[in-house]
Amino acid sequence: MAIPIVDKRVGSGLDAPPACAQTDDDTAVRTGYNTAARQNSSALAFAGDEAVNGDLGLPDNSISDTTKTFTEKSQYLAKTWVIGGVAGCTAKTVVAPLDRVKILFQTHNAKFTKYTGTHFGLFKAGAAIYREHGVRGLFQGHSMQLARIFPYAAIKFMTYEQLKVHVRNFLAGSLCGVISVSVSYPLDMIRVRMAYITPTAGVRAERVRVVAKMIYQEKAHQFGILNFFRGFPVSLMGIVPYGGVSFLTHEYLTALARSRFANIAVIPASARQESGRRRKVHELKAWAELTAGGISGVVAQTASYPFELVRRRMQIVGAHSPATRSSAIQIVRDVWSTAGLRGFFVGLTIGYVKVVPMFAISFYTYEKLKAVFDLE
Repeated sequence: MAIPIVDKRVGSGLDAPPACAQTDDDTAVRTGYNTAARQNSSALAFAGDEAVNGDLGLPDNSISDTTKTFTEKSQYLAKTWVIGGVAGCTAKTVVAPLDRVKILFQTHNAKFTKYTGTHFGLFKAGAAIYREHGVRGLFQGHSMQLARIFPYAAIKFMTYEQLKVHVRNFLAGSLCGVISVSVSYPLDMIRVRMAYITPTAGVRAERVRVVAKMIYQEKAHQFGILNFFRGFPVSLMGIVPYGGVSFLTHEYLTALARSRFANIAVIPASARQESGRRRKVHELKAWAELTAGGISGVVAQTASYPFELVRRRMQIVGAHSPATRSSAIQIVRDVWSTAGLRGFFVGLTIGYVKVVPMFAISFYTYEKLKAVFDLE
């Protein structure tokens, strides 16, 4: 006969089962007891967490959710900043020789005025530069261009992505253009001056440091730093139509391609699924994206070209008369008296030749890199 053993454990909050001979019923009871104890402990811990969150006035997981949202937004800003900079540098590198010739035409460089307005003047001027200075001459000032264009394009695209959610496309494009120009204008000043200088054959072009020092030492302003902002107000006036029209036109054309021409312009859903991308945006085929970018460049260039021409003239005045402070009004009068309305569009043809591939490659590269990183 089994002698029962009395269990004297108390204070657990549960009635402890008596210890006795091990039977199947006893095992079941003991298992139920342990499970109930664990559930009781978990319930107390959960209630404690609820009390803490209640005291703080926060819902469950609010802190972790907020941190996650902030992290995701920061990553999106960083990625669009880098992608925008890469897209801008890629496009500018492709059109660098055209950009050099365009600046020489806009500023009426004495060595190249004979090519202005002639048939194939663009190619003749490019050939003349190549004969004297080789490929290096066609890319003169390009290092400073890349130093300028990376922050310019990075800020432009990153800012636009944030602003377009809150304001219209034209206003968002204009604002992001104003911000990016304000940040990168001194670098643009140095780049234009380097592109304008045409050394004699066999003479090496001036270095960035030398050109920057020359600009700083000009006597046009009491403070040398202001010399780097020649033409800045005109640039701000020009960037409003330039940035606004470019983004507005691009958004309109891409939306049109995704709606009316979706059957020929949009990448099939099956191809997007195979790539493993989760973005909801309907990606356009290469030809559609390039076309939209090129057309937006033509419209933007036409709308802002007179401002660009006046700005270039103001930027190179110091190369002739370091102590002279030129005004936009005076340059407008000079251009009008010399060539009339047509004078404000000198070099526009080469501008078209440059902006079509530049805008096409810039927008295409940006959109494709967004797709690679699976960004909306």
